Amino acid sequence: MTMFAAYATRFDRDQPLSGLELGERPEPDARPGWTVVDVRAASINHHDLWSLQGVGLTEESLPMILGCDAAGVDADGNEVVVHSVIGQSGHGVGPREPRSILTERYQGTFAERVAVPAWNVLPKPRELTFEQAACLPTAWLTAYRMLFTNANVRPGDSVLVQGAGGGVATAAIVLGKAAGLRIFATSRDAVKRARAVELGAEEAFEPGARLPHRVDAVIETVGAATWSHSVRSLRPGGTLVISGATSGNTPKAGELNRIFFLELKVVGSTMGTKEELAGLLDFCAASSVRPVIDSVLPLDQAREGLAKMASGDLFGKVVLTV
Repeated sequence: MTMFAAYATRFDRDQPLSGLELGERPEPDARPGWTVVDVRAASINHHDLWSLQGVGLTEESLPMILGCDAAGVDADGNEVVVHSVIGQSGHGVGPREPRSILTERYQGTFAERVAVPAWNVLPKPRELTFEQAACLPTAWLTAYRMLFTNANVRPGDSVLVQGAGGGVATAAIVLGKAAGLRIFATSRDAVKRARAVELGAEEAFEPGARLPHRVDAVIETVGAATWSHSVRSLRPGGTLVISGATSGNTPKAGELNRIFFLELKVVGSTMGTKEELAGLLDFCAASSVRPVIDSVLPLDQAREGLAKMASGDLFGKVVLTV
């Protein structure tokens, strides 16, 4: 038995989409303790482009179906959301296996069906569409953990979100506004700055601009290009939370004096826990918070969706439907 999927067949650091194939792949196995989910929607992340570049994968793992996020229907007919971190707390895999994200050790969600440990499946709130729910398990969960666990901000605190338009940054603006935070954002694109204000940012600025005042926390996913601005924008004792470096991972070291002199905190953040995803789902269901979707494409147009991600010509999430 086979199913339609979008998958990586080889790596190319300069032209990652050259390694993408669309076609038939074997149906997933429902091993003991695992379940098979019929995918209704899956969203695209930078992680998918990195996989096509060979980050986190080896030649031996190819071909690998891409996709970390999914919402769909389980074998019992329940509408569900997939938590994409496999091996967290050992559920579904051996106790010594390190945690991984779907597409690193196990086949991903850009397919008609995906197999995951039963522990990794959460009920989809009826208030959310499949397309909306599919945006949450990676980018939105990352933003949720960055804000409320690692930055530990409270209503009334101020937060700078670098790089408005990306999935995590967009999520941080919407979630922060809904939680009573004062949000500032940056973007090189005037249209994206205007959109950030529409979504709840108090003001949006060009990268590097002086803010009205120093902030309690910075949400950093851009990396080297915005690092100095992020450090300089923090109040004494403030927190810089970083979960990515799309512009490069070698920032200037010139801000080290400021970091120790002002006792700034720099915190790394990766994905989130199943409990945090459950909290995020509840937050969305109980409020008007909904993921920002740039576009919805059928799975057979995955190449166009990934090209959109690679170009940066998007605001919010690109979702693939099955």
